Amino acid sequence: MAISETGADADAGNDTVYRSDCPSRPILDQIADKWSMMVMAVLDKPTRFNEIKRRLEGVTQRVLTQTLRRLERNGMIVRRVLPTSPVGVEYSLTPLGKSLREPFGRLYEWTVNNADEIRAHQMDYDQRVQS
Repeated sequence: MAISETGADADAGNDTVYRSDCPSRPILDQIADKWSMMVMAVLDKPTRFNEIKRRLEGVTQRVLTQTLRRLERNGMIVRRVLPTSPVGVEYSLTPLGKSLREPFGRLYEWTVNNADEIRAHQMDYDQRVQS
């Protein structure tokens, strides 16, 4: 399904993507989540839980656990129990998860390229609202 610049479903010519029962809604919620995207960004190789946590400053253990479970449930990552003592767990991207790298990379690049302009707009807005 292609989304036009207006946000409409370009293939069907309607706004079904905005309906609460649209099957894409929970998927978009998942992949648009900041922690999900950051987790997927650090999984360039199989990685253990604590290493992921160390690389994602500010994420709590609870939030990271929930994020990993949702990503696994959606088929974006795979969890593998390691035969170590104590038992270890590592996470890696599935082919489906890897397929998000390119569009996510474009979004990240756009964010970096436009960060200064966005900050300038934010400061301008904040000054106008506070006046």
